[in-house]
Amino acid sequence: MGKVSYGVAVIGAVAVAGVTAVLVHKRIKSCGRWARAMNVLKEFEDKCETPDGKLRQIADAMTVEMHAGLVSEGGSKLKMLISYVDNLPTGDEEGVFYALDLGGTNFRVLRVQLGGREGGIVHQEFTEASIPPALMGGTSDALFDYIAEKLAKFVDEEEHKFQQSPDKQKELGFTFSFPVMQTSINSGTLIRWTKGFSIDNTVGQDVVNELTKALERKGVDMRVTALVNDTIGTLAGGRYTNKDVAIAVILGTGTNAAYVERAQAIPKLQSPLPKSGEMVINMEWGNFRCSHLPLTEYDNALDAESLNPSEQIFEKLISGMYLGEILRRVLLKMAEEASFFGVEVPPKLRTAFILRTPVMSAMHQDKSPDLKIVDEKLKTVLEVPNTTLNMRRVVVKLCNIIATRGARLAAAGILGILNKMGRDRSRESGEKTVIAMDGGLYEHYTEYRECLESTLLELLGEEAKERIVFEHSNDGSGIGAALLAASHSSYLDDKRSEEQS
Repeated sequence: MGKVSYGVAVIGAVAVAGVTAVLVHKRIKSCGRWARAMNVLKEFEDKCETPDGKLRQIADAMTVEMHAGLVSEGGSKLKMLISYVDNLPTGDEEGVFYALDLGGTNFRVLRVQLGGREGGIVHQEFTEASIPPALMGGTSDALFDYIAEKLAKFVDEEEHKFQQSPDKQKELGFTFSFPVMQTSINSGTLIRWTKGFSIDNTVGQDVVNELTKALERKGVDMRVTALVNDTIGTLAGGRYTNKDVAIAVILGTGTNAAYVERAQAIPKLQSPLPKSGEMVINMEWGNFRCSHLPLTEYDNALDAESLNPSEQIFEKLISGMYLGEILRRVLLKMAEEASFFGVEVPPKLRTAFILRTPVMSAMHQDKSPDLKIVDEKLKTVLEVPNTTLNMRRVVVKLCNIIATRGARLAAAGILGILNKMGRDRSRESGEKTVIAMDGGLYEHYTEYRECLESTLLELLGEEAKERIVFEHSNDGSGIGAALLAASHSSYLDDKRSEEQS
């Protein structure tokens, strides 16, 4: 009996030792996986660093590219497009003006009533319509006739509210968010369609002329006085309410910047210098690139697999289209090389662009003690059922690394513009520089916005707080276009003559 008891005891001891060994092995294995995950995190963090010295180098490179782009077409990665907007709104504009905003599969028509210096924007209204898929691949006439019909209906429905002189044509600002080679304030040739449109007989044509012919066919007595993009419209909308607005930056799905340049500083400007002495430049800064940009293996892979490899590098680092995708790629590497989410890689994590920037923003801004929002997003978006608090903290840290890099790079880009304008230092006049900002990324991603603003002021120095101001400017593609129609009205000279007589 004693031998049996001894044997049982020995077997029990061996079993306990075996279980202990398995647990120790699992713990060691788990520690090894965690260490590998932390190595991926640390390496990524190091590659994304944006010390002030590097940001200043990037700002200087931006300034150099701006100079080169103003000298000749194709002389720089920055297109530095001449907008032919040489009269920004002053606040004195009066009358009723229209805007047409064609930026994708939907379009808007707006009407804005301006009451001059005292009245401001008296009244505004709009209607929205979607473009039938068949028209996106049909003919130019069919597309613009459809748009003109909607515009005609909008004008007829509310016309009785607005008393306009019968001998004056209605005037419209046209926001056309497709690649165009602009030749004047109200003419521009379509380079190519994007966003799912494929209408061959529009390419190479003046889009203002195409719209004008459609308006005539539909009996709409209206003239296009300004062809603009949303960034220029944001600048116009900002200037209307604040005369110190000199720069506009869009940070949304994509990104762009525009600013007011001295006309004499544009060697490639072939036309006579405008009376105002100024010209708004559409930078198309998303295509900026320089050797100082902190690119990682994830950025390079994203670029190589994109529809436009080697293009829009700056945009791929700072805009809402790509931030969430960069996060997905880093998490995928952690899952593959360190089993971060367990032995199996979550299948959804292999789907490109499944992790959108609004989701990343929500996780980054999670202030709950147990990071409940992070847990919920990982479950619903990536179908990861169980995560520890430490894992969720790693996800938040990655969000912070990516957003901080993007925001600080955007700040460096703005510093480059201020350098070019000579507004990076205080001026004897005490003149302020207001930067009109728009876009969902800037508006809704609080950490990104605050990091961008604090970084720029940090780079410029303490006294910059008094003279560099950020201002959120809404709906540049709509109201901004109507304001530009007003500031470039064909009847401005008539009005000035009346005032002088």
